[in-house]
Amino acid sequence: MTDQEKIEAAQQRYLAAAHAMQSGVAGETAFHQSKGERDTATEPKHLRVGVNTAKVDHGALVALLVSKGIITNLEYFETLADHMEAEQSRYEAHLSGLMGKPVTLA
Repeated sequence: MTDQEKIEAAQQRYLAAAHAMQSGVAGETAFHQSKGERDTATEPKHLRVGVNTAKVDHGALVALLVSKGIITNLEYFETLADHMEAEQSRYEAHLSGLMGKPVTLA
């Protein structure tokens, strides 16, 4: 498998885990709404500001590290996928605790 194919595979892993994590956020929001609770952590303005800031910070750091030859694109995408899968697992554990039963996000 070429490095480009490995990067594409890591990107697919990332997207799958990101989708699962997104489902976890939606599940948490729905859970709080069903209890009549307000969940400020998932309100649109809070999320949008956090997402925009994280994207800029993250993109700048990755560009700097790759341009200096400290990391490769392959290392970046594989590590990114690993960490998104870990975030998926954290949401599964969190929602499992809230719901009182095992939750699997996909």
